Amino acid sequence: MKNSKNGWTLLLLVLAGIVLGGFVGSLAAGVPGLSWLDYGQSFGLESPIILSLGLLVLTFGLTIKVTIASTIGMILAIFVYRWI
Repeated sequence: MKNSKNGWTLLLLVLAGIVLGGFVGSLAAGVPGLSWLDYGQSFGLESPIILSLGLLVLTFGLTIKVTIASTIGMILAIFVYRWI
């Protein structure tokens, strides 16, 4: 029987781990013993790039915040992928 694991499953699990980890980190930011989970670095565009074409205006912007909780979530997602 063929192994059903593929790259899309890994990508979806890692993205879910990052999102859930970031959510847990933002919830833990106010808790004194768990505030370290929200420690991290943000990088990306400070202000969005605006492209005005007269009739159409496009706004581009991207900011990524990497926290300890999102890193833990990503690692757990990889372990779940190896387990399934």
